[in-house]
Amino acid sequence: MAGPVKGTGRMTRLALLTAIALTIFMAEAQIPALTTVPGVKLGLANIVTVYVMFAMGPGDALLALSGRVFLGAVFSGQPMTLIYSAAGGFLSWCVLCLLRKLLSGEQIWLASPVAAVFHNIGQLLAAAAVLHSWAVMAYLPHLVIAAVIAGLFTGIAAQALIKRLKKVQK
Repeated sequence: MAGPVKGTGRMTRLALLTAIALTIFMAEAQIPALTTVPGVKLGLANIVTVYVMFAMGPGDALLALSGRVFLGAVFSGQPMTLIYSAAGGFLSWCVLCLLRKLLSGEQIWLASPVAAVFHNIGQLLAAAAVLHSWAVMAYLPHLVIAAVIAGLFTGIAAQALIKRLKKVQK
């Protein structure tokens, strides 16, 4: 990949990627639930988050993630989702920061399922805090399985996107 984009070009690129992630998030919100377990979804917008983390860095990934989470809550008309998405997103981002240092360029696809599991853990911790009950943790085994499956898909997609964009930028 070419050197890091700075200044206005970086902000424009980041704004476009955030808009893409938000669009994917809003489109995915229109898909009927895949299962009766609350919180199970594909998480396709995370393709963008993983891409930004590995292509642009942790700071830019946090900006894109925060923008998507906030605007997603506003545009969906569900402000309560802000708490759950922010908790899950931040924990997932922390894990991605660590994995960014540990994984090679060909192993990026592994980061997404791990981050997805931690995203679900963050959401369940937020739900436990809001509800003042640990009973929500009963969903954890179902959410871990769903996170690994969906995370593998989004991770493979992010890996392919990074590989493809490297070729385009040469």
